[in-house]
Amino acid sequence: MFKQLDKLLVFICVSGLNFNSAMLLASEIRLTSHTSTNNLVSQTNNINNLIIQPLHLEISIRNRRVTLYRGKTRIKSYPIAVGRQGWDSPIGTFRVRTMLENPTWINPFTGKAIAGGDPENPLGKYWIGFWTNGKNWVGFHGTPNPDSVGKAASHGCIRMYNNDVKELFDQVSLGTPVTVVR
Repeated sequence: MFKQLDKLLVFICVSGLNFNSAMLLASEIRLTSHTSTNNLVSQTNNINNLIIQPLHLEISIRNRRVTLYRGKTRIKSYPIAVGRQGWDSPIGTFRVRTMLENPTWINPFTGKAIAGGDPENPLGKYWIGFWTNGKNWVGFHGTPNPDSVGKAASHGCIRMYNNDVKELFDQVSLGTPVTVVR
């Protein structure tokens, strides 16, 4: 009863009808709940068993690329910079753990913090963190030095062109798997 009333009240607010008009109209309308956008798309297009595969990322240290997959389908590949000698990017399987806009950068040598949005901040506007040792983090981020992309140049992070990391940021979410291979 309350769920139907909630739906009716939402309908009234959205449509701008008065209560009596909405009640009359509601008697002619069946309100349908959809558990997800995928279900709505399936039902609207009369498609049974629409399966949306999860996204995952694969980083190739050797090829200096990160590739976005949906299931087994390659969506897009981006050039990257990886960790330089002594600051190697971690190898293994991880998950996206943090996603930030205008992240603060903490210098690993001095501990000095540089606020997000500061032109001196080397992370750029987007951060997608996937590894930590409890003190330092490794993740995807932009760079004010686009010439470093394609090289082993970072403190372990995955540097990307600023437009590319924004595109990636808009597609992945917390929990997205990240596999790093040599």
